[in-house]
Amino acid sequence: MPHTHQQQEASTPAGATQPSLPSSERVFSIFHQLNQIPRPSHHEERVADFLCQFADRLHLEHERDAENCVVIRKPASPGYEQAEPIVLLNHMDMVCVGMNDPLHTPIETYVEDGWMKARGTSLGADNGIGLSMALAVLENDRIPHPALEVITTTNEEDGMSGAAALSENFIRGRKVINLDSEDYDTITTGAAGACLQIHRIPIQPQPLPTDSYLLWHSIRFAGGLGGHSGVDIDKQRCSVVIPAQKLLKALCQHPHTFVAHIHIGEANASIASNGQLIVGIPHHEVTLLTQHVADINQWLQDTYAQTDPHITCTVQPCEAPSTFIPTTAVSALLDALSHIPQGVVKMSQDLPQTVETSNNVGCIDTAEDHLLVTTHTRSFLDTHMHTLSQSIAQALAAAGATTQVVMTAPAWQEDQHSPFLQLVSDTFHDTLGWRPRMVAMHFVLEAGFFVQHYPRIQIASIGPRIVQPHSTSERVELRTIDDIWQVLLNLLARLK
Repeated sequence: MPHTHQQQEASTPAGATQPSLPSSERVFSIFHQLNQIPRPSHHEERVADFLCQFADRLHLEHERDAENCVVIRKPASPGYEQAEPIVLLNHMDMVCVGMNDPLHTPIETYVEDGWMKARGTSLGADNGIGLSMALAVLENDRIPHPALEVITTTNEEDGMSGAAALSENFIRGRKVINLDSEDYDTITTGAAGACLQIHRIPIQPQPLPTDSYLLWHSIRFAGGLGGHSGVDIDKQRCSVVIPAQKLLKALCQHPHTFVAHIHIGEANASIASNGQLIVGIPHHEVTLLTQHVADINQWLQDTYAQTDPHITCTVQPCEAPSTFIPTTAVSALLDALSHIPQGVVKMSQDLPQTVETSNNVGCIDTAEDHLLVTTHTRSFLDTHMHTLSQSIAQALAAAGATTQVVMTAPAWQEDQHSPFLQLVSDTFHDTLGWRPRMVAMHFVLEAGFFVQHYPRIQIASIGPRIVQPHSTSERVELRTIDDIWQVLLNLLARLK
C-alpha cells in the first residue's frame, strides 16, 4: 500500500506568487548530506538507499527500479488536486574528478566570494544542487504544488543507462521541470544528442631487452582547466590528448624509443586536464627528450596562454618498467588520433553562437592487454552524430580496435512558444524581474530519452549558475541557488 503524506493548507490563492517563501537553507543542508555519499557513475546504490530512506521518513510512496532510478511521489496540496501532476527530474551520479578513491571520498566544500567550491575535487553541484532542491520541496508542507513525482536517475554522466531503461509507467506526469541546467539566466529548451564509445586496441606487452641501455622517464602534463566536454568544448581549452599526441609523435621518430605507459584524462565526459607518459630513451638521446619537452612547453604557452595559462609538461627520471607497449600499437594509436577530430567540428547555422557538432577524446589508458580510448561525440543533428561516431570507430578499427557503443542519446528540442515554457518564463520575470533566454545547449540531457518513453511530455530545464562542472574548479554561485529556489516554488504554486 502506498504511503500518504499529510498536507497543510496552502496560504496562497491558486495561480498567485507566494508572499513568503521558505528559504533555501534546507537545500544547502541536504546538499551537504549528499556530499557525504560518494556517487560516481555506475556506483549509485548508496544514494538510491538515501533517497528511499528519505521517502520512508516522510511516509511518501516511492519506487526503485533495476537500474537504481528512484521516483518519490507526493500528493497534491489542498486545492491542487485537479491539477496535472508535475515531474521534478534530476540525476544522482556525478563526475568524480580529483578523487583518489571516489567510492569512499566525501566532498569537502567551502564558500569563497559568494561561490561554493570543493577542496581538490569536483563539487557535485551538477546535479546535487537540483536534487537537493527537489528533496527540500518534498520535505516542506508549506509549499503549495500539484501532485509531484521526484525522479532521480542513475549514470547520467557516463551513458544515461538509467534514463534509457525507464519503464513506460515509471512516471505519470507529462510536464517536467528538470533542475539540471547550469546556465542560471536561461531556460534550456533543447540539448545535443550524444554517442559515447569505448575503443580497445589489443596489445601484447613486450619484455624489455636485456641489453637495453634505456633511461626511463615519467612525463607529466598538469594544470589544465579541463571542464565539461559539451558546454566547455568551444572555450578553446587544452585537451592534454593533443600535446601528448604531439610529443609522442616526435619521440617515436627516434629509433629505440619505447613507451611503457599512457594515461591521459580523468573522465569520459571531461576535457582531459592531466596525463602521464612513461618512456624509455637511449642514454645518448636524453638531451633530445629534454628539448622535445621544452618545445611542447613553448607550444602550450603560445597556443593556450589565454585559455590554459597554467598547463605545463614536466619530465623526471623514473624506475624501469618490466614491459613496454609494442611500437606498432603506439604508432597505430597515433595514426588513428590524427584522423579523429577533437573539439568543435561545426557551429550551428540555426542556433547563433552554438556548437552544432563536436567530439572529445576523454581518456586514453593502458590496460593489461589493450590500449583504451574513449570518445564522446555530440550534435544537434542525430544523423551527423551517428556519421561522425562511425567514422571515429572506423579510424580506430584501422588501428585494430574494437568499439563498444556505451550510450547513444537522442537530441531534444522543445517548442519555445508552448504555454508551459511561457509560464516558466513569466515566473522568472515576476520573481526576479528579468526574462531568461530560451536556448538549446551543447550538453546532453536525459530529456531525449524522456521524449522517447513518454509521449506528449513537455520539459523545461532550469538551474543555478554552475561554472566548470566536471573539473576540480567546479563551483556554484550561491545567490543563484536562492533565486532558482524562489522561481521553482513560485512556478509550482502557479501550476494549478
